[in-house]
Amino acid sequence: MLRFARRAFLAFTLGLAFAPGLAQAEDASAAKAAQAGAGDVTVFAAASLKGSLDDAAKAWSAQSGKKVVISYAASSALMKQIEQGAPADLFASADLDWMKYGLDKKLIKEDSVVKLLGNALVLIAPADAKAGIELKPGVDLAGAIGEGKIAVGEVKTVPAGKYARAAFEKLGILKAVEPKFAQTDNVRAALALVSRGEAKFGVVYATDAAADPKVKVVATFPEDSHEPIVYPFGLTASSSNANGAAFLTFLKTPEGQQPFAKAGFTLLKP
Repeated sequence: MLRFARRAFLAFTLGLAFAPGLAQAEDASAAKAAQAGAGDVTVFAAASLKGSLDDAAKAWSAQSGKKVVISYAASSALMKQIEQGAPADLFASADLDWMKYGLDKKLIKEDSVVKLLGNALVLIAPADAKAGIELKPGVDLAGAIGEGKIAVGEVKTVPAGKYARAAFEKLGILKAVEPKFAQTDNVRAALALVSRGEAKFGVVYATDAAADPKVKVVATFPEDSHEPIVYPFGLTASSSNANGAAFLTFLKTPEGQQPFAKAGFTLLKP
């Protein structure tokens, strides 16, 4: 019995001696698991960046071995999700207003924001349409639409819709065309309505029109009819993922910008 007690005491003592080592091993495993999970980069991006940003992400992933997960929607919807706590490392907006909103709310790291891309606003119609429109002050676009609809992003929040509304107001035709608006959640949804023939016209970015062979550009809005279309990118304040910053740095390089140039975006100097 005495020998058993001594053996038990010895086992207990050895257990205390090796417990710190066991704890350190468990901590090391947990750290490795955390590090692996932190490798992915989560991006919230304007819908009009779909395709070109996907290609840029693939190029960076091939170099870094890290995965990029991208959620596309209207800039307004994405910023609201970030404000409500949705986890994201990088935000890419289709206008300066929603980036400013994020900065004002301390949701974006101010020193990370860079204006990367520009675009043009165009009027589109189905590819087989015979419409010809000159977008000048007082143009009878409402008459050309007739009983149909013109697809636009939601004009109070979606950047493409805001640009469209401003352009129509500048041309002096907003009151005439506004009743014919078919407002959508994002610019790609507006593109889809025209592509499917459900809207006679639509207002999208030039890069959206170029991505869909079922539509054609009828006219380009004058540059002075709306604010310049600028895409700012910025890291979220809640992110501590260093790979988010690495991906943003890549997007500033010639290789990172190549997919955007191919899609027809204007490349701005970071």
